[in-house]
Amino acid sequence: MLKMTTTRRRFVRGGMAVTGGLAAIPALSFADAAPADDTLPNDTFRIIHSLRSIHGDFSDKRVSDTDVKAILEATVRAANASNTQSYSIVVSRDPDKIQKVTTYRAGCLFLYCADYTRLIDQGKHLGYDYYADNLEAFVTSSTNTILAAQTAVIAAKSLGIDSLLTNGIHRGDMERVWEILDLPQKSCFPLIALVLGYPRSEPPSKRGRLKGTGIVHYERYRRLNKEELDDIVRQYDDKTLHIGTDDWDKRGHKHYLDWFYKEWARAGAKPTTAEGQILRRLRRSGFVDAQQA
Repeated sequence: MLKMTTTRRRFVRGGMAVTGGLAAIPALSFADAAPADDTLPNDTFRIIHSLRSIHGDFSDKRVSDTDVKAILEATVRAANASNTQSYSIVVSRDPDKIQKVTTYRAGCLFLYCADYTRLIDQGKHLGYDYYADNLEAFVTSSTNTILAAQTAVIAAKSLGIDSLLTNGIHRGDMERVWEILDLPQKSCFPLIALVLGYPRSEPPSKRGRLKGTGIVHYERYRRLNKEELDDIVRQYDDKTLHIGTDDWDKRGHKHYLDWFYKEWARAGAKPTTAEGQILRRLRRSGFVDAQQA
């Protein structure tokens, strides 16, 4: 009998039990990417620094079957625990179906699911019982799944294809995702959707990122002091950095983060006490049923 437990199986058995890696990305033309930065060491770095999200404004231009196949072959090369590839990818080319699933309209969808169905069925095929009925299994599978999804994003961009990673699948009634795509009721949870395509129009700017103090910690974790927190407020307010949305001041706020906490995050609301639909679905999928308080 095989069972995922809270104690990690032998971590070293001829090497770490995490295998795979990013597929090698060939040198390509970057006419559709951000302007080349000569300070970046190679084409892979230029691809990563050119990544941007297209928020639903995809054109009708079709992503070719050849490119879809190439991206799929790259995504499965992502690192994953014990080489289990405990995920599944549902591909859709139906714009109406994609919109119902994600709330966005586009011509190509990769739905990434944390999924042990194949491993369970394979075990039964060979006469073994295999259980993935705890939160450790879900976290492990989720990590495998997200690594595969981000690898697909990079592979797609290397082909000049833009993307959007979205949790729109968790908005509204989540049960529609199982119904529309006939997902297994047990041991499978749709984690994130990757929409692929070409922008209808070029975004006015590429979103910036915080990248220093507060994001990166050396040797140990360190909480920020007042001056450092004030500096992060300043970075968000600097519209040339494009870290936050650009209209927070037009909405009557002193700082971008005032808008974020008051309107977007609705800070000040009471802590969550009711069981949300994601937890209910995780229970139905079997990832937390066996967990005892």
